[in-house]
Amino acid sequence: MAEIKPRFEFRAFAQNFGIVEQKMRALGPVEQIRESLEIYIMSAGNNENNCKIRNNLMDIKVFVQNQKGLEQWNPRMKGEFPMSVEVIRKEVFPAFGVTMPDLKRDVYTLSQYIDEIIKPHPDLAAVNVFKRRMGFTINGCIAELADVYINGAKIMTANLESVDIDAILAAKKMVALSDYENVNYLLAIKRVIGMEPLAESSFYRVKL
Repeated sequence: MAEIKPRFEFRAFAQNFGIVEQKMRALGPVEQIRESLEIYIMSAGNNENNCKIRNNLMDIKVFVQNQKGLEQWNPRMKGEFPMSVEVIRKEVFPAFGVTMPDLKRDVYTLSQYIDEIIKPHPDLAAVNVFKRRMGFTINGCIAELADVYINGAKIMTANLESVDIDAILAAKKMVALSDYENVNYLLAIKRVIGMEPLAESSFYRVKL
């Protein structure tokens, strides 16, 4: 089997994207629209493991590297609820980098995991995220423009993904994203819920 190469990504967040949205729609007609409701688990213990749950499936990705301002993430583990305490203890909690609480069940449903493990923990937070995503192809890159509701707070995101770094950098210029800060979902959500402070050049505006 051919080796699957993790893609590099540039992602920006803003209240709206104005000219960026106009250029994306002009260069790459919408190919698909997807909606999803996800739960992100935010940890005060690290910014390098991105954990989200969708349709009873848990997906944890780990930060690999940054090249030319682009981030590369790779799958760390995938799991399904109900989930055994062994998986939670050995694979899930090490990704959070926080103290593990007493785990009293042998198997946890999703609601039990959230209500009994995550919500009571002082360094963890379960965040509801609704996404309405429009997909494009721009300069050979996977492109996306989406409305995102983080615990009900609405923002927008635009991103470009590819294994070809130069293709992303060229696409950024084509859609006027060059002056925006690269912000992954992990950091964006933490900023919204107050787990991370807003930077001087936050995702609400272009990079200064």
